[in-house]
Amino acid sequence: MKNSENILKVLDKGFVEIVDYMGGDRSAVRAARVSHGKDISTDERDKNLIDYLMKNGHTSPFEHITFTFHVKAPIFVVRQWFRHRIGMSPNEISRRYTSKNVDEFYIPSNIRIQDIEDKQKSVVVEDEGLKKQMIEIIEEAYLKTYESYEKLINLGVAKELARIILPVGEYTEFYLTTNARALMHFLDLRASSHAQWEIQQYAIALAHFFQKICPWTYEAYIKYVYQGDVLEK
Repeated sequence: MKNSENILKVLDKGFVEIVDYMGGDRSAVRAARVSHGKDISTDERDKNLIDYLMKNGHTSPFEHITFTFHVKAPIFVVRQWFRHRIGMSPNEISRRYTSKNVDEFYIPSNIRIQDIEDKQKSVVVEDEGLKKQMIEIIEEAYLKTYESYEKLINLGVAKELARIILPVGEYTEFYLTTNARALMHFLDLRASSHAQWEIQQYAIALAHFFQKICPWTYEAYIKYVYQGDVLEK
């Protein structure tokens, strides 16, 4: 049974689960002090060192803190996510071998229209009529696509070929191992109002576990480094 403290629900059917991690705040302290032949010290001195490292851009010691996440997310979110290649190692479920989640699709909870002035942003609207129409169109497209996928499978078509018609709103799953330095870079770009709202929600979930496991590092990151505007400062 999954520990509810280790998993956060994201969007309508997705989640982020912390399945493993190595090290913590003092892993960065040890890595930083080894150049002087020293080790960890008092809480105050170690916390001050983390602040110093973060404030002055000495972030390589934070690569010695690693996390492994299990993520369920829509394909369009994952494709944005996998653009972050440095310090992130993903393994995704393969539609060549399984039909798990193949009938699960993302239904948006809010309606956004394009921001006229900023092409990277969208604006939430409260038009319930528009929301109803949009969801009906999306659900109809999903239903027809899934029915077509099942027909291909029933005809004996291989999963690796039948999958070509599946939409980017379909949910997929992957395991991701990353280090704290790479995670901070991800949060800079994705825990930001400039990022698509859906991936922002996953970034917020990652930040929750980051703060829980490495409170000193997270505090210093938010104080000195964080470039976004979604996480609380």
